[in-house]
Amino acid sequence: MNKKIIIGSRGSKLALIYAQIAKDKIVQSAGFNEDDIVIKKIVTEGDLEKNKRLSEIGGKGLFSSNIEKELQEKKIDLGVHALKDLPAIETKGLIVNTYLERNDPREILIAKNNQNLKELKSNSVIGTSSFRREFQIRKIRKDLNCKIIRGNVDTRIKKLNDGLYDGIILSYAGIKSLNIKDQISEIFSVKDIIPSAGQGIISLQCRENDSSVISVLNKINHDETHKRATAERNVLKVLEGDCETAVGAHATIEGNKITLEAELFSLDGMQRFYEKGSSEIENSRELGKEIGQILKEKSNNSYKK
Repeated sequence: MNKKIIIGSRGSKLALIYAQIAKDKIVQSAGFNEDDIVIKKIVTEGDLEKNKRLSEIGGKGLFSSNIEKELQEKKIDLGVHALKDLPAIETKGLIVNTYLERNDPREILIAKNNQNLKELKSNSVIGTSSFRREFQIRKIRKDLNCKIIRGNVDTRIKKLNDGLYDGIILSYAGIKSLNIKDQISEIFSVKDIIPSAGQGIISLQCRENDSSVISVLNKINHDETHKRATAERNVLKVLEGDCETAVGAHATIEGNKITLEAELFSLDGMQRFYEKGSSEIENSRELGKEIGQILKEKSNNSYKK
């Protein structure tokens, strides 16, 4: 490529950190100079409306649609996304086939007085905008109240410090990237709380016919993360869920074997459906579909409106 590469990113502090990581990878691995890669801030609809659940205002795509629009209009060459915020069904003409090495996928709690979840008083208020997290927390502590919280990490921590919440649930990957691990009260194992599909993964999106950008992205794709992401996201594709769908999926790789576990909750959170399976690593795509199909049948569509 003889031209600059323009990376489209949300303008939040965390999103720009992710965009910088992607830029650094391209510089290191694809023979570009720092000046060859430009990061462009793009305001998304999800950044503008911060007081409602995503499901009430249009779904996960609110964090990606404006970036995708600029890709389609050739105003940028690639988009950077936190994979967990990206809808499982790909937008026509665009592809997501590049994943950077996964950060920590676990969930964390930041709480008043550094308490862990079991130490919080009955009726304490936990901030989360995710039905999945809400139902998972209620599974551990039925006596806690979950209340919607939106905004970037700094905004959420400020709301906690202002006394609006007793604790907030966030992804460990974001906290690590922002270098504020000292604020963490508790880290949940993936057994206690199965994370969102793709959590902790930075994904890169480009036009499906842009062979020059695709050749660059192929040099920075992390193969193991790619296989884990594919398995997890195929669960979502089979379920045809939206951001109201309370589903967690997490894949691990050991040797030539990939293991995937996933859980799905009914719309009211009262029923939980769980499945775990393993296969040879080259069958990661099929494993995701298989687990998704089993969950779909077990739930009898009780996760859908």
